[in-house]
Amino acid sequence: MPKLMIAAILNNEVLIEVSVEVSVMAEINHRIGVASSAEQVYQALTTNEELAKWWTWDVSGAGPVGSVIQFRFHGKGPDFSVVELQPDRLVRWRHSGEMPGEWKGTEISFSIEPENDQTFIRFRHSGWAGASDFLAHCSTKWAVFLLSLKSVLETGKGHPFPDDVHIDLS
Repeated sequence: MPKLMIAAILNNEVLIEVSVEVSVMAEINHRIGVASSAEQVYQALTTNEELAKWWTWDVSGAGPVGSVIQFRFHGKGPDFSVVELQPDRLVRWRHSGEMPGEWKGTEISFSIEPENDQTFIRFRHSGWAGASDFLAHCSTKWAVFLLSLKSVLETGKGHPFPDDVHIDLS
């Protein structure tokens, strides 16, 4: 972990020296443009039916702030508390389950940004303890699922788990 050293010196004499360990959090950050309205994007991120079209078929619990969304992959998967909803602008979730362990304390946000004839989706998965192979795996999988979301919004057909692009043999 990086350290920050601070010293106060007067007349070449060290008066105080402080050493602080600095924690740097890692973040996954993606941005995609879609030929869809901000309202359609917001709906795709806030209802069980629409989430199931692009991330995983097994989704329950989507609803207002305070709801807990359960995403399942072969019966296991993450839970997220809905912590902020700004219609057609922002969706924010906080990991609230036990798995995967590396996701504890992380947050996911989707910023919805209409611009000219498209809508941009800024995706962030923040609060990771640090860079790791699992973070790299998740970054790639989030890109896969964001392209699935784009496909749903533009063609009506996505590629949710288990029909998503597999990036390894697990």
